[in-house]
Amino acid sequence: MPSWLLTQTGNHAHRLVTDEFASVQARGYHYRLLATLEEFGPASQAALGRRTEIHVSDMVATVNELAGRGLVERAPDPADRRRNIITLTDAGTRQLRVLEERLAASQEALLAPLSAEERQRLTALLSTLLDHHDRRPDAADSPSR
Repeated sequence: MPSWLLTQTGNHAHRLVTDEFASVQARGYHYRLLATLEEFGPASQAALGRRTEIHVSDMVATVNELAGRGLVERAPDPADRRRNIITLTDAGTRQLRVLEERLAASQEALLAPLSAEERQRLTALLSTLLDHHDRRPDAADSPSR
């Protein structure tokens, strides 16, 4: 059944990405947060949580981990001292490049048996499925991906 095949392949994909990130002492949340900071710039933890779909309790732990490693800086928001603004550091940008390399390696391992054309076709088909289900009225009530 297609749903079983997608689930099993998804499990392999998750393991490959997790293993690659772990090889450089990182996790998926680290990548999501660093990539979001690079794309959108400094932001509050709440804004980062919305953009990355990382739950608030996991966001605090992730920011603490990254700040402890000097990959992000946390500073009070001048407009609202109760809120912190998170900023990507130069070390964080370098770590993001490493994580992008590890992510590319995991994608290569996952898709190794497919030709370039098959990879493009698979990506297009999966995108069509995801777009369809993300647009469904009940998709807003579903848990995040």
